[in-house]
Amino acid sequence: MYLWFTDSEYKQLLANGKQTQQDSNSNHVPVVKLFTPDAQCTWLLTDISPPAEGEEPELAFGLCDLGLGCPEMGYVSLTELQELRGNMNLPIEKDIGFEGKASLLEYAKAAREASCIVEDL
Repeated sequence: MYLWFTDSEYKQLLANGKQTQQDSNSNHVPVVKLFTPDAQCTWLLTDISPPAEGEEPELAFGLCDLGLGCPEMGYVSLTELQELRGNMNLPIEKDIGFEGKASLLEYAKAAREASCIVEDL
């Protein structure tokens, strides 16, 4: 399991991923917020694609903001996130105070309007 997720967050991300496989119109509330402490990147993750039996999950879905002014929804490699380092070589961290308050589509709409992920919805 990846270091950022608690057991309950991991289970929720996987459950959301299973639901999304069955209903591609799913619109979950973000479960976790990850960020680079030494860069301007942020990810609000809603689900993890269920892995093949015996394998680690690899893809997460959410709202991704790489600090370029154009946040977008999409899939991200958990392995790549784990290996990613910012300007000062710091790893990605989880915002332990984050609590999703709206659906991912609502966060995406607000992010498009602000050109970055915002939490005040």
